[in-house]
Amino acid sequence: MRRESRGPQIFLSRTDPQFMAELFKMEVPEIYEGIIEIKAVARDPGSRAKIAVLSNDGSIDPVGACVGMRGSRVQAVVNELQGEKIDIIPWNEDQPTFLVNALQPAEVSKVVLDEEAERIEVVVPEEQLSLAIGRRGQNVRLASQLTNLDIDIMTEAEESARRQKEFEERTQLFMETLDLDEFFAQLLVSEGFTSLEEVAYVEVDELLVIDGVDEETAKELQVRAQEYLEEAARKALERARELGVEDSLVSFEGLTPKMIEALAEDGIKTLEDFATCADWELAGGWTTVDGERVKDDGLLESFDVSLEEAQDLVMTARIVLGWVDPNDLITEGADADDAAETEEES
Repeated sequence: MRRESRGPQIFLSRTDPQFMAELFKMEVPEIYEGIIEIKAVARDPGSRAKIAVLSNDGSIDPVGACVGMRGSRVQAVVNELQGEKIDIIPWNEDQPTFLVNALQPAEVSKVVLDEEAERIEVVVPEEQLSLAIGRRGQNVRLASQLTNLDIDIMTEAEESARRQKEFEERTQLFMETLDLDEFFAQLLVSEGFTSLEEVAYVEVDELLVIDGVDEETAKELQVRAQEYLEEAARKALERARELGVEDSLVSFEGLTPKMIEALAEDGIKTLEDFATCADWELAGGWTTVDGERVKDDGLLESFDVSLEEAQDLVMTARIVLGWVDPNDLITEGADADDAAETEEES
C-alpha cells in the first residue's frame, strides 16, 4: 500500500506467487472454505508454475478439485495468467515423496535426503534426465523453490560411477594412512567406514563384525588411525601458526586444527576475523545470478559444517568477544515464540 494525494493506493504484483494462490482461492471453493490448503507455490512468471495442495478431507482429491471438471478451474487461472502452465502437485510431509511429486512429469528412480544440509540427491533414468531438469533448468528450479531444498540430479549411470569412485578413494585412503593391503581396506569401506575418524573413535565392537578382525586387530587399527589424526592435527596447527593465526582463534572451542588451517589460508587469523564471517561463507550455499543458481563454496564446507552449525559458531564468537549480549538472544527467542503462538491462535 502507498499513500498518494488521492488517498491510500494498493498495488498488486501479478508476478508474485501468492497472486496465483489467490486466483485458485477464487476458483476453488474447497480452498476458500479451508478444506484444501495451498502449502507451497513456485513460479516462473509468464511461463510455468507449480502449486502444492493438501486436502483436510480424505474423501476429496486436492489435485482433482483444483483441476475441476474437464480442467475448468485450473484453466480459468491459466487464462488469467495469460497462458502460464501450472503443475498441481499433491503435498506430502515426507520430503523425498514430496520431491518426487514436485519433479513431475519426470520419473524418479531414487532420492537420498541430507536433512542437515537441506540437500537432496535425485537419481533418474537416462531418458528422464532432460525432462527432470526441464528447459533451461526450469523444472528442477521450480521443484527446488517448492520444496525449499537444494537438488542434485544425476542419471543412474552417473550415480554408479560416482559411488565406484568414492569406493576407490576411500579404499586408497585406508591403504595409505593405516598401512593396509587393498583387500583389507576394501573390507572397511564395504562395512560402511568412510573416514579415519570413524575407525579411530567407533566402538571396538563395530570393527569386530568385519571378517578376520579380532579384538587385537581392531585395537591396532584404532591406534594407527588415532596416531595419524593426531599427527595431521599437529601439522595443521603448525602450518596455521606459520600463517599468523593468533591464540584467540586456536583456543576457540568448536574449530579443529584442520579447520583453523583452512581459515588461515583464507586470511582469517583472529577470533575477530572469524566473528565477522557470514554463516554461508563458512558452510557454503547458493545464490541466484541472472536467474541461475550458483554454488558458493564454504571455507568449512569440506568439514561437513552445516549452515546451522556455522551460525552457532559465529554467534558464539561474537558473544565471547562481547559484541552480542546472550541475554538479548534469549529475549529475542522468547519474543519470536510469543509471536508464533499469537499467529497460530489468530
